[in-house]
Amino acid sequence: MAIPVGLQLYSVRQSLKSDPWGTLEAIAGVGFTHLEAANHNARNDPGVGFGVGARELREKLATLGLSIVGCHINPLHLDIMPGVLDYQAELGNTRIGCDIEFFPYGDRDYVLRRCEVFNQIGALARERGMRFTYHNHFQEFQRFGDDLVYDLILDNTDPELVFLELDTYWMYRGGQDPIAWMNRVPERVILLHQKDFPENAPQPLNLYDGVIALTENIDDALFTERKNRLCFTEIGVGVLPIQAIIDAAARLPNLDYLILEQDHTTLPEIESIRRSKEAFSYRFTGIAV
Repeated sequence: MAIPVGLQLYSVRQSLKSDPWGTLEAIAGVGFTHLEAANHNARNDPGVGFGVGARELREKLATLGLSIVGCHINPLHLDIMPGVLDYQAELGNTRIGCDIEFFPYGDRDYVLRRCEVFNQIGALARERGMRFTYHNHFQEFQRFGDDLVYDLILDNTDPELVFLELDTYWMYRGGQDPIAWMNRVPERVILLHQKDFPENAPQPLNLYDGVIALTENIDDALFTERKNRLCFTEIGVGVLPIQAIIDAAARLPNLDYLILEQDHTTLPEIESIRRSKEAFSYRFTGIAV
């Protein structure tokens, strides 16, 4: 069975800000049907940033042949989660997750406290027939003693409550092999994020190779400062082994979607996602676009 491909709406965030409904129509015109939203204002807006109720949004998306199949939530705080989850459930979305987490370097206790929060959110999601996913960047691949932060997260969260949205790009940027991770925890991966890395990038693929020290305290300011906008390219035209990733993903027993995302582009956003869609349509096998 081919893997369904979707789009993370963060890829077109500027277009959405200026013309949300026109942008959704353009996305449908490109040929995407499955969307993952990114709510970075969840304390003030329980939805996905369109300022409308869940039922109305669901109906408007349906007229364009679109549906929300996942949503990142920020901030990921317990006190706002019931309202957020209720909105997503009414929207018809059954997958929510974190967008990014920062862990003070060496603070193992902080990681363990966040793991407990992840478990609690996972339990709230399960009550509504939903699943919670942990989405990685590169900072999860620092070591606290003998342990990777990512290992601590996997070992201290309930696999029945906390699933994985494995981001292959950020794993490579953390010096990791995402295919090896897929093979190691196949049952927990339900979503896969795919980006691409340009051939003539101004940074090495592995950020720990001279860009960020393994022992630095990575917070939002440092992440933003060191994340070079030119280290992203349209998905399928860069150097990452995407077909090998797809082949490994096809063996995952619980994978629902492969989600395309591009943090930055030098092209207009709609043209960027069009080129990524075309690359996937014509270059790769084992996917349904």
